[in-house]
Amino acid sequence: MDYLVTGGAGFIGSNLVDLLLLDGSRVTAIDNFDPFYPRHLKLENLASASRCQNFRFIKADICEPEELDLLAGHYDCVIHLAGRGGVRPSILDPVTYQRINECGTQNMLEFARKYSVPQFVFASSSSVYGNNPMIPWKEDISRLLPISPYAATKVSGEVLGHVYSHLYGIRFIALRFFTVYGPRQRPDLAIRKFSEMIMAGQTISIYGDGSSRRDYTFIDDIIAGIVASMNYCASNYEIINLGNTKDFLRGRCK
Repeated sequence: MDYLVTGGAGFIGSNLVDLLLLDGSRVTAIDNFDPFYPRHLKLENLASASRCQNFRFIKADICEPEELDLLAGHYDCVIHLAGRGGVRPSILDPVTYQRINECGTQNMLEFARKYSVPQFVFASSSSVYGNNPMIPWKEDISRLLPISPYAATKVSGEVLGHVYSHLYGIRFIALRFFTVYGPRQRPDLAIRKFSEMIMAGQTISIYGDGSSRRDYTFIDDIIAGIVASMNYCASNYEIINLGNTKDFLRGRCK
């Protein structure tokens, strides 16, 4: 099988690439080394994959269609993980998030149409639910209430996927990730920050009164979900929650 992974040098992307290569697949990964966090960390993420003969890496920007032509070829599936992450930063710079997450996704869908890629997996987010009080959150909730530009761009990506699925027959699977953690996690995220502070003997700041709760999903479980979605064929368009089931069952899905 031949796969194209966008954001392949990132946290989730590099873990996926390593597993696909281990299974004997041919993988092309792209990343533009966005300065959201240090480039050397992404290069470290690719260290293992770079030693595999079935791996090809191309530095390319999903916002630049002409750069995507460097990827021309046959692919069984596009796994689109690239994008600008972070809820709070998106409030400060919504235009950049719109350009990268919405226009970049549009470009990748055009790429899939142009090169007749049959399956497209899209990294969405639990943040699309926003302030929706209907918990536990389910994929068939029709009224999404996003409260950040980042979340809005993910809703847009899901809608674009429906259009391309309807018009061009591309099977589009949107995966709503619920806070992922594990090896190679972005340095700005809580568990990594806390771990580094503990190892350095520093004090961890506590915000609020300590009553808030949040579920985290381990990276291996997310990767298993992505791989399953790459072979999913029960419908031509599907939205799937990927998260810890414990608090889903208790009605707390944050």
